[in-house]
Amino acid sequence: MVKIGELMMILELHRQGLSVAAIARETGRDAKTIRRYIARGLEPPAYGPRPPQMCRLDPYKAYLQERIAAYPQLSGRRLLRDIRALGYDGGYTAVTDFLRAVRPAVTPAFEVRFETPPGRQAQVDFAQFQGAFTDEPEVSRIVWLFSLVLGSSRWLWARFVLHQDLQTVLRCHIAAFADLGGVPEEILYDRMKTAVIGEAAEGGIVYNRTLLDFAGHYHFHPKACRPYRAKTKGKVERPFRYIRQDFFLGRSFRDLDDLNAQLADWLATVANVRVHATTRRVVGEAFAEEKPKLQDLPTVPFGSVLKLERRVSHEGMVSVGGNLYSVPDATQKRVVEVHTLADEIRIFEGGALIASHPVLEGRGRRRVAAGHRKLRVVAENAMTAEATLITARPGERVARRPLAVYEAVGRRLAARGERP
Repeated sequence: MVKIGELMMILELHRQGLSVAAIARETGRDAKTIRRYIARGLEPPAYGPRPPQMCRLDPYKAYLQERIAAYPQLSGRRLLRDIRALGYDGGYTAVTDFLRAVRPAVTPAFEVRFETPPGRQAQVDFAQFQGAFTDEPEVSRIVWLFSLVLGSSRWLWARFVLHQDLQTVLRCHIAAFADLGGVPEEILYDRMKTAVIGEAAEGGIVYNRTLLDFAGHYHFHPKACRPYRAKTKGKVERPFRYIRQDFFLGRSFRDLDDLNAQLADWLATVANVRVHATTRRVVGEAFAEEKPKLQDLPTVPFGSVLKLERRVSHEGMVSVGGNLYSVPDATQKRVVEVHTLADEIRIFEGGALIASHPVLEGRGRRRVAAGHRKLRVVAENAMTAEATLITARPGERVARRPLAVYEAVGRRLAARGERP
């Protein structure tokens, strides 16, 4: 290949009338090369494309494009784990470079970041997720993710629930504190209705009375973030995107219990053992240093209750929050008092506790406690069992049955307003 200056000299010598042989002697080039450049003139030489070079990611590019087309928000870390399970042994940068080409990056806005000392603050919020469970694939469901993030270590605790009511909020707090093994000094909330009722006329925040009782019991200070400033609780907002992209998308779940079981495993094996992108520390190691700074758990459970009256149905069930809870067969009154706690339903008759149930998630579910249908089972078994016949008077035969049978029959007649 000749340079442009040499090519210009060859063409100039040819224009002056020198022969090809003379130009070849002058430049030291082969005569065939001189003829070719004279024939081509100043047209730039054409070069063919280089043969493509294979890289380790090539066999997985079609899979990555398919996953990005179906779930555009999937994270690069999640996709890297997926293709490594398929045999990829290359690096993470090759994956992100390819993803950047097929999914242009969004330029983030400038943010002001603040840090809190260990044990000082946690942030709490809800996020909406939508999907279908495999046990009812035709039903599209909305579930809510409750998330609590420690401000210093970024330790993440989360659970999917069906409602955002106060009872669910308190139950999630109790479970999160138990798993953390302590309580932060302050919890920052979005202005969710279960936490913030409104603003006082003279200024300041009006909090839910039960939430304040709960905060006093666990010795933390509730704090509402400033209105229209969601980034003041960015430590809990960003994990929602992380959970959606790295965990939720592209998976299948049998039901709510399976969803939470998979989430708990992901938190333990992925989220809380990763190197956090902001702190540049392993989350679990940072949490081990923050945990001793948390306040101790109270020695007694939270006992604030919501008291209400409920009527016992003909099946011996009481409706609370859209779910049915059983009372014993021996219950006499048709109206009972129900105490709703954060994680328990207690039923009282005449001031005496007759039943307690764990709170059921969702609506339309029912729970019959063990032993609540004992008389009915005894009566049915006695009625169907082979009876022992005794002679009452000559010519008459009477079946001998347990006293429980007659007691159960009497109760049924009394419930209908009849006399035996």
